[in-house]
Amino acid sequence: MDKSKKILIYGFGNPGREDDALGHETATMLGEWAMHHKFENIDVETNYQLNVEDAEKISHYDVVIFVDATQEDLHEFKFSHLEPSDKKVEFTMHAVSPSYLLYLSKDLFNKSPYACQMAIKGFSWEFKEGLTDNAKLNMLQAFQYLTRRLEAFECTEIHRPISML
Repeated sequence: MDKSKKILIYGFGNPGREDDALGHETATMLGEWAMHHKFENIDVETNYQLNVEDAEKISHYDVVIFVDATQEDLHEFKFSHLEPSDKKVEFTMHAVSPSYLLYLSKDLFNKSPYACQMAIKGFSWEFKEGLTDNAKLNMLQAFQYLTRRLEAFECTEIHRPISML
């Protein structure tokens, strides 16, 4: 791994809403994995949601991997490259999309980290703590996928390698 690149893994979601905690849990596991393997260039951040203030934070990194739960109809997880977009997805000024953060980072700080999103399939969004068994399995699959990518230092779309890394 090229340890000169600074990487941020940003997990988000509400741990009090069952599978919405997938982003938090996966990011935490990746942080422990990075410490164990002495990848000092990897930082981890978790939060309930992304905020406009996070644009400044991500501007300090070469690569940002956003990790979140999804209700999309997909198998286990989806890993994809993100592009900046000035379109916010949420309806408040407090919650923004990863693509909007990339846009703000570029617009306000003239920084464009390479970014990917790991969307992990969740199943239940009730007000209680703990992941469902199926979500845990999906999280483990996503974790294994990401650790292989980080070991090889490949933050790529599933079907297309990106030469940046």
